[in-house]
Amino acid sequence: MIWMDRILRRPRAVLSAMVVLVVSGLIAYMTIPKESNPDITIPVFYVSTSLSGISPQDSERLLIKPIEVKLRGLEGLKQINSVASEGHAGIVVEFESEVDTDKAGRDVREKVDQAAPELPADATTPTISDINFSLQPTILVAVSGDVPERTLDAKAKELQDAIERIPSVLSAELTGQLR
Repeated sequence: MIWMDRILRRPRAVLSAMVVLVVSGLIAYMTIPKESNPDITIPVFYVSTSLSGISPQDSERLLIKPIEVKLRGLEGLKQINSVASEGHAGIVVEFESEVDTDKAGRDVREKVDQAAPELPADATTPTISDINFSLQPTILVAVSGDVPERTLDAKAKELQDAIERIPSVLSAELTGQLR
């Protein structure tokens, strides 16, 4: 507690240090480059295959396990999450953030191709999709109310036009409306 007594005896020095820290923090904050929508690349891939008429347990045994076994040894692999459902298998392959996304994609494709002969003959060819978070919608707007559906549809189209007129908006899509 000796240091506390020394600090309390020198309030001007403490206030001066605090002012210097606050000013340098503000300068650093203002000079750091910022983007409104930074392109964040996260190496995540989704492997999907199906075989009609099989149970989730069979999907796991026949579709997921052979692919997972091949994927386990990949360099920079963070985790593998699988979902087995009736007639379908989905595998999410996530890599560490510092891994080269293109190389990781090639490696996943190579390992899935190696596992393809071990899958049942009737199974669909596994598809590999990379997940790009910058292509996901930034905002979702729902329009609802106690009015006729045609009125909601008209208001939704007006809203879509207004949103598309904003210069930074690439596109606005309407879903769920009457056709």
